[in-house]
Amino acid sequence: MPGKFVVSLTHAKNDTDKATVAFVVANAAAASDKETIVFLSIEGTRLSQKGYADDIHEEGFAALRDLMAGFVEAGGKIYVCSPCFKKRGLDENNLVPGAMIVGGAKLVEFMGEACPSVSY
Repeated sequence: MPGKFVVSLTHAKNDTDKATVAFVVANAAAASDKETIVFLSIEGTRLSQKGYADDIHEEGFAALRDLMAGFVEAGGKIYVCSPCFKKRGLDENNLVPGAMIVGGAKLVEFMGEACPSVSY
């Protein structure tokens, strides 16, 4: 089932359930041969930092750090909202594998026309 898919995530430790489910869905999309992007914005940008997700583990799900690593290993990419990242004073030299800081135009370019997306 080729195509593209975007998961937009605005949460991190402020709602670990949403953060976890977002990566569960992203993994499912990547496993379905979708070119998949997770777009981290607002508080979600904190997940772009190495070690931040290490202690997030919602009952009934794999640990978030493992979900994130599996997503990238499956070919998924993590886009990080540049203004949100800068606002929070995060470290560009501490990005998790697969993450890249981008502006909104990069997301819009990826989505093009008729690209399904979900938001958490």
